[in-house]
Amino acid sequence: PAARWVIRRRYDVRVHHPERFPRHGPAVVTANHIGIIDGPLMAIFAPRPVHALTKIEMFEGRLGRFLRLAGQIPLDRFRADPLAVRVAIRVLRDGGAVGVFPEGTRGNGELDSFRHGSAYLAMVTGAPVVPLTFIGSREPGGRSASLPPKGARIDIVVGQPIRVDAVPWPRLRSEVTALSGDLHQQMLTGLKDALAETGRDLPGPLPPGEAL
Repeated sequence: PAARWVIRRRYDVRVHHPERFPRHGPAVVTANHIGIIDGPLMAIFAPRPVHALTKIEMFEGRLGRFLRLAGQIPLDRFRADPLAVRVAIRVLRDGGAVGVFPEGTRGNGELDSFRHGSAYLAMVTGAPVVPLTFIGSREPGGRSASLPPKGARIDIVVGQPIRVDAVPWPRLRSEVTALSGDLHQQMLTGLKDALAETGRDLPGPLPPGEAL
């Protein structure tokens, strides 16, 4: 609540359809990724605490200590990271929510790429996938680490949860790929609906050389 108060003094943050977010039980929270503050916004404004998979480069110094205390999960994006996967599964099996940015990095937020992590976590645990759409957390033409100007409106649209049945071991790569494709298509539909509902556009691509 204190963090929400601080952020709302600078930005007009609007959370649409918070009632769609499951009140109890595990949830895999998936979102598009356009700005540096998407992760903090997910953790702070989701109706329940979210343990987001966060790139390991962020876990240095004071920020790193804060992220660990806040329950965020370090993730090595450039190679297999079984520890991060085990931690995420444990959180879900304990009834918590895990946040995933399936694009893997900041960009135009249009879900042009879609990694399989959210599908795998949902298949292992049977947790529903809860889509979020971030709009306004980066200005058009803004750099990857840029912040919106003071007073900017940021919309966070909660989509309808997608039910996923748990699949016992062994889980075939083809099954994970098929589920990931289905989640991708449903999130693209939700993204389109969120833009129509808010009457807004995404910021477009990052400047050249800014992809992370």
